[in-house]
Amino acid sequence: MNLHAQVSRRDFLQRSGLGLGGIALTSLLQRDASAAEQSKLIRGVLDQPHFAPKAKRVISLVMSGGPSQLDLFDYKPLLNTMHGQELPDSVRKGQRLTGMSGFQSSLPLAGSAFKFAQHGKSGAWLSELLPWTGEMADELCFLKSLHTEHINHDPAITFIQSGHHLAGRPSMGAWLTYGLGSANENLPGFVVLISKDRIDQPLYSRLWGNGFLPSVHQGVQFRSGGDPVLYLQNPDGISGTSRRRMLDRLAELNAAQFEDVGDPEITARVAQYEMAYRMQTSVPEVMDFSQETAATLELYGDEAKTPGTFAANCLLARRLAERNVRFIQLYHPGWDHHGSLPSSIKRQCADVDRAGYGLITDLKQRGMLDDTLVVWGGEFGRTNYSQGNLSLTNYGRDHHPRCFTMWMAGAGVKGGTTYGSTDDFGYNVAENPVDVHDVQATILERLGIDHERLTYKHQGRDYRLTDVSGKVLREVLV
Repeated sequence: MNLHAQVSRRDFLQRSGLGLGGIALTSLLQRDASAAEQSKLIRGVLDQPHFAPKAKRVISLVMSGGPSQLDLFDYKPLLNTMHGQELPDSVRKGQRLTGMSGFQSSLPLAGSAFKFAQHGKSGAWLSELLPWTGEMADELCFLKSLHTEHINHDPAITFIQSGHHLAGRPSMGAWLTYGLGSANENLPGFVVLISKDRIDQPLYSRLWGNGFLPSVHQGVQFRSGGDPVLYLQNPDGISGTSRRRMLDRLAELNAAQFEDVGDPEITARVAQYEMAYRMQTSVPEVMDFSQETAATLELYGDEAKTPGTFAANCLLARRLAERNVRFIQLYHPGWDHHGSLPSSIKRQCADVDRAGYGLITDLKQRGMLDDTLVVWGGEFGRTNYSQGNLSLTNYGRDHHPRCFTMWMAGAGVKGGTTYGSTDDFGYNVAENPVDVHDVQATILERLGIDHERLTYKHQGRDYRLTDVSGKVLREVLV
C-alpha cells in the first residue's frame, strides 16, 4: 500500500494557502496582542476604579530617617517634668532596643528642648520648630498612633514603601500605576525627587522599584541640574529624526521577539523607549520655573529658587501634579538624630516647614487640594529616652517603632483632626492604633482602589500591597 497519498497541485495550493493564511493571521493577532499589552501598561489593569475616587494623584513627602514625633507633634509635658529620670519598666514592658542604646546602663527620659503651642480652630499641638505647619493646622489630619514591627532603617523604610520588610516587592507608586495607569502619556506615572545635600544614610532605587510588576511601573528619578533624567537626551551627532527611525526599527524587532516568546516585559521595554522619547520635550518644560510668579515662589520660600532643595522639589511636585502625574514622591533624608538632636532637627525643619506650607497652600489656591492627597512622615519614630549623654540642651533619640506620627491632607481627608494617641510618656499607643498597612489601604481607597482586590499573581500566589492585613481609616475620611 502506498503510504504517500498523491496530492494534486490544486490540493497543495489550497492547503498551503490555508496554512500561510493561518500563519499570517497568527502574526497579526500576536502584533495586536503586543499593542494591546502596551495599551494596558498605559491604561492600567483596572478598566475603571473599584469605586468613585476622591484623589487623582498622591504627593508623598518621605522624611527618611525617622523624625522625632516628641519634638514636633506629640506634646508630652510629663517628659519635661521627669527629665533625666529612668524610663520605668512598666512603660517599656520589655521592648527590644537597638544595639545603639540597648547596652546603655541607663535610659534617662528626655523632655523636648522646644516649646509647644496649639494652632488653628482645631487646637493642634505643634512644636515651635513648625510655625508654618501651624498656619495650616486646620488642613491637616494628624495620625499619632502609627506603629511598625521594624526597629532598623532598612526593613522599616522598605516596609512603609512596599508593604513588606524584605526587598523585592513592588513599591506603592508601582502598584498605583499598575492598577490605574498613567494620566499623562508624556510623563511617567510615578516620579521620585530627592533633596540634595541631605543624605546621611542610603536610599536605594528599589524603594521606588517595580518588584515583580512590569518594569514600566518603576519610579523615575528626576535630578536637579541640567540633565534631570540620565541618558534621556540624544548623544552628540544623533538627531531627533535619527532617534525616531531607530526607535521604529527597534519596535519592529521587539514585536518579532514578542511573537516568538510572548514575554510582556518586551512590550514594557518598548513602552519605556517611547516614553523616554516623549520626555525629551516634556521634562525640560516641567522643570522650567521661569513662568512661575514671584508670589508663588514666595509661598515656598527662598530655597525654592535653588534646584534640588526640598522647597524646589515641592514646587516641582505641584507642577507634576498639574500635569496629572499619578504618584509623586519626595525623599528628604537627614532625620536620623541619634545625637545632637536639637541642633540637627532645627536644620531639617527649616528645610521642610515653609515648603510644606507652600505646597498645601498652592494646591488649595489652584483648586487642586480637593483631588490631591498629600502624605508626610518617616519610617518610625524616636525614643522618649536619650541615647548617649543627656543635658538640658542636648540629647539624642534612638529608633522607636512603637508609636510615631504622620499627617495627611486633601482628597477628602478630614482637616483639623487628630486620630489616635499615645500614653503620657509618648512610648506606647494608647488608643486607635494605626498599622502601616492601614495607611497604605487608605491611600489606595482615596484613588478608588479596594486594596484587597488589586493583586498580581507571582510564583503561584496572589500578592497585594497590604499583604494580608490593612483596613481603611474611615474615621478620618469625608
